[in-house]
Amino acid sequence: MSEEKKEEKKKGGLTKAHRVILAAVIGFIVAVGVYFLISGFSRERFTLYTWAEMFPQEILDGFEKEYNVRINYVNFDYDETMLTMLENSQGGGYDLIIADDYIIETVIEKGLAQKLDKTKLSNFRNINPIYQRQFYDPTDEYTVPYGAGVQTIVYDPRQVRLNITGYADLWDASLRNRVGIIGNWRVINGMALKVLGKSYNTEVIADIRDAGELLLTLAPNIRLIKDDQLEEDLLSGEITAAVMYTSQVTMAKLENPALQVVFPREGIGFGIMAGFIPSKAAKPDLAHAFLNYIMDAQRGAECFEYLGYYSTYSASDPLISAEFKEFLTLPTGFNVNMEMIQNVSAAAEEEHSRVWTAFRAAAGR
Repeated sequence: MSEEKKEEKKKGGLTKAHRVILAAVIGFIVAVGVYFLISGFSRERFTLYTWAEMFPQEILDGFEKEYNVRINYVNFDYDETMLTMLENSQGGGYDLIIADDYIIETVIEKGLAQKLDKTKLSNFRNINPIYQRQFYDPTDEYTVPYGAGVQTIVYDPRQVRLNITGYADLWDASLRNRVGIIGNWRVINGMALKVLGKSYNTEVIADIRDAGELLLTLAPNIRLIKDDQLEEDLLSGEITAAVMYTSQVTMAKLENPALQVVFPREGIGFGIMAGFIPSKAAKPDLAHAFLNYIMDAQRGAECFEYLGYYSTYSASDPLISAEFKEFLTLPTGFNVNMEMIQNVSAAAEEEHSRVWTAFRAAAGR
């Protein structure tokens, strides 16, 4: 065997030509990898902090491409978790946060949000005035609304014998072990308060205690207490009536148009989710850009169809697909008393917590 052949055998039988080609391929792969690595690091990182699945992926991808940024999408489970994290970071750590109205009031009071620069928000005019100047931001200096909803009753008329028109009907004996409710104690405790003719936001401890006693009599009718995908249990027949979030109502009605939606005669809780920029956000310009991006009429329509909550941008309403329109705005002529659920005193909150714990135990949850 020649010396050249011996050398090729030592190197795995590759010829000189093969080695040249292999080196070229490896060099190309390394170069591409380095390019994408450098490209990834060269893009600014924009940190968005909110619940999971709040935006269509196309919206996120489009913003990244248009602004040459990389979105760091961080999720929290409860508003209180978000507030703790924001306090720990002293208003830093995140560039834009979307959360519920009541917690935003606390954020602003604690100085953890910065005022908006509306010169950077050309689409601010697209906001529906109904969702502005609310208790948590009465001068519209800090927030941009992103979705609103009311807690409503939904039931299957094929399986429920009575005509449900309000919260009080959920106590009917025919619904024993057939009702599902969301796991939001202010909503459910508030439901009992509304049946008693009281405010969601009462500070009268005796009223909250009376609502708790009333809830205990509802316990035999409760089959499920859960926040996630409660609509699936209604659609499957696991439950026949439910108190649900607007997004769940939307999904349920799209799947089964025969379901009956009820805006309770006693009055309903009304809530808004909104975006704000933390006081020490590292990328406030990108935060403004993102808010302006989603307030675009067409993008807003896409977001609300995906999210299933009420559209908060008037400019988006005409662009919402026909099959969604019924569910994404309040009904025309809607005149049932609406009340926003707000922060209450520590004493009232403590009583709410006690009432909720007792009710869950009675319901076996």
